[in-house]
Amino acid sequence: MKTCPRTGVALALALVAVSPGRAADTFDLDQSHFSIVFSVSHMNLSYTYGFFRQAQGSVVLDKENPANTQFQLTINADSIDTNEPQRDQHLKSPDFLNVQQFPTITFQSTSVVLDTRPQQGIVYQVTGNLTMHGVTRQIVLPIQLMGEGPGVGGRDYRAGFVSQFELKRSEFGMTNALDMVGDAIGITVSFEAIRQGGAAPGR
Repeated sequence: MKTCPRTGVALALALVAVSPGRAADTFDLDQSHFSIVFSVSHMNLSYTYGFFRQAQGSVVLDKENPANTQFQLTINADSIDTNEPQRDQHLKSPDFLNVQQFPTITFQSTSVVLDTRPQQGIVYQVTGNLTMHGVTRQIVLPIQLMGEGPGVGGRDYRAGFVSQFELKRSEFGMTNALDMVGDAIGITVSFEAIRQGGAAPGR
């Protein structure tokens, strides 16, 4: 029995319509390839830079439906490092981060929108809840997908991201020494994340 060409085309279109698209991929933060860097003004004379050395995180990346994309990050507040032990202990104290009472800093996305400006590549405008020093505030972060592909030797599949933004520490209840230490904190987060389940992207 011969199939009418129009019927064949209609059938093909129907199959495309019901075929599942590429599934979202879940990635875990690569512990050897991430940086969480901050800067703060000191007496309006210079900027002091520091790091957080310990974090865990994950990304659910759905490039076909960006609204399904998710970002999650948990930072160990006690891992702060400004290259000066005495200052680090002060930053961990109740005057600032109060790490004994608030041991983690967390971010959990609640919505993701793709920013389509071509000159910036793939950038997501990510709305989410940032909890620091016991205070939760909704913020919007620009997170750029820098690239993705097989890792060294093809042993895994990874994606890389970067985000740069600014926060005011006073909005999170840290108001000590505002006359000496700046309120605005510049933050850069850059990381690679490894796809769960093997080297090839999910389908």
